[in-house]
Amino acid sequence: MSEKRFINISIVARVLSFLMIVEALFMLTGLPFAWYYNESFWPLLISAVITGTTGSIIWFSIKPKIKKKGIGKREGYLIVTLSWIVISGFGTLPYIISGAIPSFTNAYFETISGFTTTGASILNDIEMLPNNILYWRAMTQWMGGMGIIVLTVAVLPFLGIGGMQLLVAEMPGITPDKLHPRITATAKRLWGIYVIFTLAELLLLWLGEMDFFDAICHAFATMATGGFSTKNDSIAGFSSYTQYVIVFFMILAGTNFTLHYLGLHRKFRKAWSNQEFKVYFWIILLVTLFISLGLIISRETGIENSFRDALFSVVSILTTTGFVNSNYLLWPSFLWMLLFVLMFVGGSAGSTGGGMKIVRHLLLFKNSWIELKRAMHPSAIIPVKFNGKAVSQDIIFNVMAFFLIYMIVFALGTVVMSMVGLDFETSVGATIATLGNIGPGIGGVGPVENYAFFGPFAKWFLSFLMLLGRLELFTVLIIISPAFWKS
Repeated sequence: MSEKRFINISIVARVLSFLMIVEALFMLTGLPFAWYYNESFWPLLISAVITGTTGSIIWFSIKPKIKKKGIGKREGYLIVTLSWIVISGFGTLPYIISGAIPSFTNAYFETISGFTTTGASILNDIEMLPNNILYWRAMTQWMGGMGIIVLTVAVLPFLGIGGMQLLVAEMPGITPDKLHPRITATAKRLWGIYVIFTLAELLLLWLGEMDFFDAICHAFATMATGGFSTKNDSIAGFSSYTQYVIVFFMILAGTNFTLHYLGLHRKFRKAWSNQEFKVYFWIILLVTLFISLGLIISRETGIENSFRDALFSVVSILTTTGFVNSNYLLWPSFLWMLLFVLMFVGGSAGSTGGGMKIVRHLLLFKNSWIELKRAMHPSAIIPVKFNGKAVSQDIIFNVMAFFLIYMIVFALGTVVMSMVGLDFETSVGATIATLGNIGPGIGGVGPVENYAFFGPFAKWFLSFLMLLGRLELFTVLIIISPAFWKS
């Protein structure tokens, strides 16, 4: 008989407590903005004290029972899922204590929208919030962008436990390319690239008409593909220079970070040979050109304005960032329907983008094409290849299962939204916009609308969809399955 494997709750609690302490430290980074803008620093300070103290008490009161195997799969899945729930819970404190969002339901919706980099908001007047609270709002996205778990993986040796299972749990199905044989070194390199790009965008935005505060908040939201802006009209009020800078970094954020590592080491040919990146590039180019032509014909605006609106919207939706520079629902319906289709595509695997990921679509198309060939040549052995290498049948089955479950969740989510009294277009738009971690959708949650009018049940349900989408379904669904809790 095989040995029963119980969940090591002490390790789970210890890692979660460490994440609380990390979150408290990030809260404190907003204090200089409160001082500079002569705002009350108490909400952030009290929130940091509560979060840090809670984490410290758990940390020092629990001695983890560390085994040679370290974190197993079940602990990994549990840590990843609970981390987003717990961190979002404590992340509501600055909103509630400051009175910016007094309702816990609304505060949790806004916070988990930030940490999952969805960008869906319940705020009707963003510019009325104190700057230090807006900074925290942007920070939640930046922390969630690369994944607070990746940060934890980088420091897990300090905890005395291994971290590979955490990375696998956060990125199920498609295993990320390892930049270094040691997973902690990989996590540190990913965070290094993430920080470098954030600083580069901050400087470029600051060179434009943005002040330092707006520049850092938008740099955080862009690299996280989150989409929270400090302005009510998102990016629409900024210059073309600022919009092009944001587009460039949205494209970088939606690209596999392994390719950035190769690019920074001047291995451009190897990076360009990546099939997913090529598809990503051609989708942006072709859809942008098509929509640009449609806008030029249907509107009286100039060529550059039409191209910029098309490019910005395509990149924002495809990368699931959710920034807005124009109301695409005012375009001819066949044009914004293209954007709706892109909501089901998503960014690249290994990026901060959400959605289904381009690589999954690519493998599905390749497998479907090969099945047609097999129908004509039943005895032929034709493997599915990606980047010149044969893809195992297990990965193909995983991708097919993911696609099926994703569409089932989308369909059920749409039904649930319609049951709470929403029209079909809004139900569809809200479901895919939260499940795909996009933010703006269609119907009542279009680019110039928000989620304030939803009832409490709808907000909690959509919060669950955000979590499902951010952790790519399997991680959360495994946790809520009865088999997970059996010894």
